[in-house]
Amino acid sequence: MISMSYSKPIDIQAFLTEDIGRGDITAAIIPATKSASAKVITREAMLCCGQEWFNAVFRTLQADIVIHWQVTEGQWVQAGELLCTLSGLARPLLTGERTALNLLQTLSATATQAYQYAEAVAGTGCKVLDTRKTIPGLRDAQKYAVLCGGCFNHRVGLYDGILIKENHIMAAGGIAAAVAIARQLSDVTLEVEVESMDELRQAIAAQPDRIMLDNFTVPQLLTAVDLVAGAIALEASGNISLANIREIAETGVDYISIGALTKNIQAVDLSMRIDLVDV
Repeated sequence: MISMSYSKPIDIQAFLTEDIGRGDITAAIIPATKSASAKVITREAMLCCGQEWFNAVFRTLQADIVIHWQVTEGQWVQAGELLCTLSGLARPLLTGERTALNLLQTLSATATQAYQYAEAVAGTGCKVLDTRKTIPGLRDAQKYAVLCGGCFNHRVGLYDGILIKENHIMAAGGIAAAVAIARQLSDVTLEVEVESMDELRQAIAAQPDRIMLDNFTVPQLLTAVDLVAGAIALEASGNISLANIREIAETGVDYISIGALTKNIQAVDLSMRIDLVDV
């Protein structure tokens, strides 16, 4: 179990505005003063993640809504388990249901997938990283979910790390030139992506902080580890799945980056049942 708390401010209003627009005209059929209770269950096993986003949806709609979580953030739960109960006015419970569930099921799916990848490399010393292949508008949330699942974050965006790729190399006039220019721009982590052993040797000579080995075979990865001899961090990337990640981690690379952590996810199946309360 991993217990975590999200430390960044959560701006939920854009998600609510997208769904509510000019107003929830369906919920208006319920009297404004009518109270209700609700419970959320999962229909499949998952790592629970996104409780603060879920809470923020309902508390933005009704500040005094009561939410009792039966599981902790980062806890593995089985199909059929009760996740939480809610009580408050019926209208905000109905209005916030879809947005809250969308966030919870998406972040839980991300964390669950991250957990599976982290377990696959356990004991190797290799860290599994996410990428910038996130759902637009949910990058910070998905990056958090990756951590919740036991994996690690690559750069958050284009501003906090330098990753020199094929097109950058071509435009700059080669790996050595690209690294030299980048060193003058910033002291953030500087990484170079290479696609061949020749490019790897050029990158080693240029001395970046990290080298990304794109679509290298296992024998090539083993050779790269020997060539670098621990002087530069190595990251494997490309065509890596749960089926082959253990073998790749055991080559001795320091990192493995997986776009699938955040882009190839299937939302967890959740259900929210609402009951009106007679007072």
